Amino acid sequence: MKLSRRQSLNVMAAAATVPLATFAASAADGAAALKRAIRLVVLDIGGTLIPDRGEVPEAMRSAFLHRGMDVGLAEIADWRGASKRGMIRHFVELRTRADADREALTEGIYRDFSAQADAAYKTVRPIAGAEEAMAEMRSRGLLLATTTGFGRELNQTIFRRLGWGEQFVASVNSDDVVDGRPAPFMIFHAMEAAHVESVADVVAVGDTPLDLQAANNAALRGVIGVYSGAATEERLRRETYTHILPSVADLPALLQSQF
Repeated sequence: MKLSRRQSLNVMAAAATVPLATFAASAADGAAALKRAIRLVVLDIGGTLIPDRGEVPEAMRSAFLHRGMDVGLAEIADWRGASKRGMIRHFVELRTRADADREALTEGIYRDFSAQADAAYKTVRPIAGAEEAMAEMRSRGLLLATTTGFGRELNQTIFRRLGWGEQFVASVNSDDVVDGRPAPFMIFHAMEAAHVESVADVVAVGDTPLDLQAANNAALRGVIGVYSGAATEERLRRETYTHILPSVADLPALLQSQF
């Protein structure tokens, strides 16, 4: 059917309004997302909730040396925040022959590391202000969850010693996912356990570049770094983030004022 000149102009005018309407809808959605309240705060453990005094890299280096593998602290530092088993597997595959029993070697190093880390955390204490911050956030109705590169057993042991069994709706560790940080899967597991559907309702907090990368890969509304642990403020600011804080003790005030 051939359109008249008037009809053609009407069609063109209607088409021209579509991008504007789409843009307006997107802007409205964005404004609504900014107004909605945060529901879930996902917290890293080592360096974020408990102090990081270098126990983990020292235990890891020692476990490697016990199996005849010299992995330097600088190499280990690049993996801070990652799955500990995944890190061990990486170096085992990198530095052993293809005919080696890599799985057995990986598990042996991991058991050695876990035993040393467990001993190092015998008298574990929270970072100053961490428990008060968690109590304040929970009093406001926020859900709290943790993610960690530690395995399940060490994670549970630390929480038992701290008496933190009832603090969190989820405590997700590297044993719960196929790929640890910087993959976002631990965060998604925490969201699932908390019954929080939208990433616009979630912030994540951590002390390593991998923590921030995982939060960005999850497209969370808040990507918050703290320089109370493994990485300096300068190092964290090289990543994409929404906020950088001295420690988790400053988190409740930030959430109240910015979210």
